Amino acid sequence: MQGRSRFSLVHLLFWLAISYAPGVTGVAFQPDGWYRRIAKPSWTPPDALFAPVWLTLYFLIGLAAYRVARRDAPATPIALTWFFGQLLLNALWTPLFFGLHRPDLALACIALLWLTIVGTIRSFARVDGPAGALLVPYLLWVSFASALNAAIWWLNR
Repeated sequence: MQGRSRFSLVHLLFWLAISYAPGVTGVAFQPDGWYRRIAKPSWTPPDALFAPVWLTLYFLIGLAAYRVARRDAPATPIALTWFFGQLLLNALWTPLFFGLHRPDLALACIALLWLTIVGTIRSFARVDGPAGALLVPYLLWVSFASALNAAIWWLNR
């Protein structure tokens, strides 16, 4: 049985802020001349698509985390541990790819990120079913981003 639930706008804003935190690396390490020169697959989306997608995903991630954090359930601490693990990997990918220009290291990072998102979805769903479902678009986008990262690595090895 799930524990009690409590609503707080301050807590919601806290979890949204935490979830947007990896976006700071996206601001610090943006596509540069290196990225524009490397070979990319024909299905690479335009650069302008990434910011709106991530803004939406970070909102969903924060809402999901809030829904889990407000539950007084035995599985909540484990679920939030998964959450912070995926958040760390999310923040690490951008400096690896755009900062160090290392699609190989970024590919390893995004593979681990994908696995931690799956773990986060499963653990969130145990605490709050809708919270797990809110992370599915994130998993789908990271699946696409993983394929894109792999293709870029392959084309430029």
